[in-house]
Amino acid sequence: MNSITTKISILAGVALLAAGCAQAPEEVHYTDYVNTSIGTGGHGHVFVGANVPFGLVQLGPTSIPQSWDWVSGYHESDSTVIGFSHTHLSGTGIGDLFDVTVMPVTGEVSYARGTEDDPQSGLWSYADRSKEVSRPGYYSVPLTRYGINAELTSTARVGLHRYTFPASDNAAIVFDLENGGCWDKATEVHIEAVGNNRVSGWRYSEGWANDQKIFFTAEFSKPFDSFEITGENGMYARASFKSTEGEQVMLKVALSPVSIEGAEANMKAELPGWDFEATAKAADIAWNKELSKINIKTADEQAREIFYTAMYHTMVAPSLFCDVNGDYRGADGKMHKNEGFTNYTTFSLWDTYRAAMPLMTIIHPEKMNDMVNTMIHIWKQQGKLPVWHLMGCETDCMVGNPGIPPVADAILKGYDGFDRNLALQAMKESALRPDRGQDLRMKYGYIPCNLFNESVAYDMEYAIADWALAQAAKELGDEETYNHFLERSRSYKNFFDPSTGFMRGKDDKGKFRTPFSPFASTHRADDYCEGNAWQYTWLVPHDFQGLVDCFGSKEAFLKKLDSLFEADSDLEGGNTSPDISGLIGQYAHGNEPSHHILYFYTMAGQPWKTADRVREVLAHLYHDAPDGLSGNEDVGQMSAWYILSSLGFYQAEPAGGRYWFGTPLFDKAEIKTAGGIFTVIAENNSEENRYIQKVTLNGQEYNKPYIEFKDINAGGELRFTMGNEKEVCWY
Repeated sequence: MNSITTKISILAGVALLAAGCAQAPEEVHYTDYVNTSIGTGGHGHVFVGANVPFGLVQLGPTSIPQSWDWVSGYHESDSTVIGFSHTHLSGTGIGDLFDVTVMPVTGEVSYARGTEDDPQSGLWSYADRSKEVSRPGYYSVPLTRYGINAELTSTARVGLHRYTFPASDNAAIVFDLENGGCWDKATEVHIEAVGNNRVSGWRYSEGWANDQKIFFTAEFSKPFDSFEITGENGMYARASFKSTEGEQVMLKVALSPVSIEGAEANMKAELPGWDFEATAKAADIAWNKELSKINIKTADEQAREIFYTAMYHTMVAPSLFCDVNGDYRGADGKMHKNEGFTNYTTFSLWDTYRAAMPLMTIIHPEKMNDMVNTMIHIWKQQGKLPVWHLMGCETDCMVGNPGIPPVADAILKGYDGFDRNLALQAMKESALRPDRGQDLRMKYGYIPCNLFNESVAYDMEYAIADWALAQAAKELGDEETYNHFLERSRSYKNFFDPSTGFMRGKDDKGKFRTPFSPFASTHRADDYCEGNAWQYTWLVPHDFQGLVDCFGSKEAFLKKLDSLFEADSDLEGGNTSPDISGLIGQYAHGNEPSHHILYFYTMAGQPWKTADRVREVLAHLYHDAPDGLSGNEDVGQMSAWYILSSLGFYQAEPAGGRYWFGTPLFDKAEIKTAGGIFTVIAENNSEENRYIQKVTLNGQEYNKPYIEFKDINAGGELRFTMGNEKEVCWY
């Protein structure tokens, strides 16, 4: 195994000097702190390659394996490369995309993915990972089979390649339209030469996204001598030329979800020339600008690296899904002209509604209206808000109605660059659709376990969404809708068994499923989803007092909550969910339904226990190493938890903007918000002094256990006085 080379600095000041201004000596180069190897081992599933924040293009290497740990196309344990693909996923549990794969070669090759046991099979080559360079917006690696050094950078919609060839009479760049990612299968492809230095085409495929269409145009810096469509069913094309020793040949590939003409316009607008260095510098500047939205002060270099890598991971997606003129392909499969907003895709909402989207409301206010408008238009086109939306396709992956909380949250936080009443209608219609178990829920008041798989998980997630919807309805003055969905949000109580103290599956006769063990898990084939009763018993972030009441008293609730972290970490069952990871007792930080639980202690009046557990997770379940995440990155959610929690607060509830206090990790953090700079200061902070003793907001004593979004958004100063005394409660 070889680890990725990281933190390769651009010469100080070069980027801004290129833009015509001098760099101040004290200016921080945040991209230097990003370690792109974090999450490439274990089950992190992160993307490695060249992209810009929230770009359509994620240009990076794709490896031979198509199993679970290669759903991003890359794993630190493997150094095979079948080519460099222009779309990738980051941190997901299912694989797809890898569209328009390009491989530089010399000599004759076989046109196939190939197998590692036959070095001459397919196009693939080993990559020399000892010479690999990866930093935000730039990637390079030598391909040992061909003696070619590959370099990649990108704009939002265009990937730029630079290949350094050996001397060869039979050099070529091959386009592979066959091999996608894991579940993906090409259904129709087209590629044709346009003159002797340009090719265009499209790739249609089905997989996780069941009807994906991507169009492209590519231009060579050097004319090709011949162009051949080859391989089975014409899935490959070879552009051949002669090369001299050390000759650099560049290729730029523009993507469009709409048309070849759209791809051509994207290239003309974003990358008309051939300046590789300037493009890489521009990508670095774009990343630096986004990463600078939070400036932390700390002596802990490891924590700084983890923090800014986490920031980086949260900005791979959602990704652009429109042309430079605003045209896009909708959820109805139709092409839509610019409708006045920027369209996005890759909405992993079951994960990201919990922390990644609440983080976005703070540091990316300029994107929030576009995000919500995208979701509203998805509802218009498919009849419901997105569940897990990918490249214009609804995958219906995961449980509940995860598109509702971020829309409600935006309304409650005062965002208004969209039709708020239409957004409420979209939420209501999504919540009242008689599908995905909602018909049973409306009939019985809960989803019976004998009539629907993962019934507890679906119902409890629907309850969370109902609560968020109710709060938005109240904000917009719709009391009838508020009352209806607030009542529905309590459906979780049907599953609570007071005799065991766990949420359990209940059949249509009102009887709990037997036999029962809270440690049992059967992956995607029981009453829970990627979890067990230990984890799902706490999936009530929207109704803390209601959950406490289930246990009869706060004391009983806290005793049970303590036992979650003290329980044996073993799981029962022959096919337990691999997503139940990052275990402390039966608390599973590696999967999203657990992410709010630590903050229940603060809600229950024992904030020192939140501090203990948050520091434990920050210190032991996040590392500056390839296996540095305790579960899938999940399109930014795992990292967003780290970002918010290390700042000292977390939005435990699904919407509304109360960020509950935990324990700040850094001495100082400056957060750029819509209203100014919100500064978080932790006085006397250390590993021992991790407990909040006192809080002030803008110099005034503050006696709430949370900070509200409106106060963060306005800018100002939140000051924590830290100490080593437990059982100090300032509220």
